[in-house]
Amino acid sequence: MNTQELQEAFLKLYGKPAEALYFSPGRVNLIGEHTDYNGGFVFPCALSFGTYLLCRKNDDKVVRFRSLNQKEYVEVALDKLQTPHPKSWINYPMGVFDQFIKRGFSIPFGLDQLIWGDVPNGAGLSSSASLEVVTGYMLNDVFQTHLNRVEIAKIGQKAENEFVGVNCGIMDQFASANGEKDHAIFLDCNTLDFELVPVKLEGVKVLISNTHSPHKLDSGAYNQRVAECKKAVELISKVRPIQYLAELTEADFKEVESALASDPVAHKRARHVVSEVQRTTDAVKSLKAGDIDKFGQLMNASHVSLRDDYEVTGLELDTMAEEAWKIDGVIGSRMTGGGFGGCTVSLVKDEAIDSFIEKVGAAYQAKTGLKPDFYVAEIGNGACRLKLGE
Repeated sequence: MNTQELQEAFLKLYGKPAEALYFSPGRVNLIGEHTDYNGGFVFPCALSFGTYLLCRKNDDKVVRFRSLNQKEYVEVALDKLQTPHPKSWINYPMGVFDQFIKRGFSIPFGLDQLIWGDVPNGAGLSSSASLEVVTGYMLNDVFQTHLNRVEIAKIGQKAENEFVGVNCGIMDQFASANGEKDHAIFLDCNTLDFELVPVKLEGVKVLISNTHSPHKLDSGAYNQRVAECKKAVELISKVRPIQYLAELTEADFKEVESALASDPVAHKRARHVVSEVQRTTDAVKSLKAGDIDKFGQLMNASHVSLRDDYEVTGLELDTMAEEAWKIDGVIGSRMTGGGFGGCTVSLVKDEAIDSFIEKVGAAYQAKTGLKPDFYVAEIGNGACRLKLGE
């Protein structure tokens, strides 16, 4: 669907044309998984697909939430914008309204909204963060609240933490808000210092493989990992006070890991985080140095750690990565996103892409019974306002 068709759909639904159009992208994380809420480094990039939001002011003192991706249409009075709707998709954008209100910004008039996204739901490419950020960007523009992109990202994260109930880190919202075309973001999730690193891959493409085994971060498994890491911090802090696992180097971890002897699960979770932070740092150095092969090796090691120590992969993601490793011309492949389903991300030489799609797709379907989809990723810009009529 193009933006002109979206505008026509808005006019048909509301009887009046939209006044503004916004876009915010999904993201793929090249390396640095489950490190964001542990105060570590991540290395995501914004994608060319994402979430579009059309809106128009109304005098009815209600906010109308419509999505062409969802059957549920909800109308919320302005004085009810801080009341969650059980098991509803609108909690993602409503959580953003809630955060604006909590920050002292008023919502003095109603809004008619139409949302459409081409980020595959449940694929681990941050459809939820894209929705949160496009909502925040829209509210910031419509109500002239003068927030910067980092604050919009923080609002999106808070919305998901407090309104939806998923204890996610800042990475997804940050990438969606701050992405830049043909760059990945080397982000310190503790300080929010970041560097835009050019992704120059001569003869190599970023290939996303959708397992079609949807991850459900609100199912509790994600929050459980967050709790397990907090437990590891508590145990380590008895011998060395820390706030986040990512404060520890690998050498530091060897000195204090005996503090985790009473909790083997917490030990494994901590070992993944500490090693993943180091892998992410090394991967960025490798990319800057033009050593793509080293970057790929670190991607593979990341998947193994997520499989064995963090236990967030499962049959589908493991099959997809393992089949990719067999293909000549695959530089590296790993799960991306929260896990428990979703997508893998691979670096694949141009001449191997067709073979990858054919062979990996067939092997994956034979082992899982699921038909995968593949996307050659284009690295795009972060949230923006688009011109109407185009």
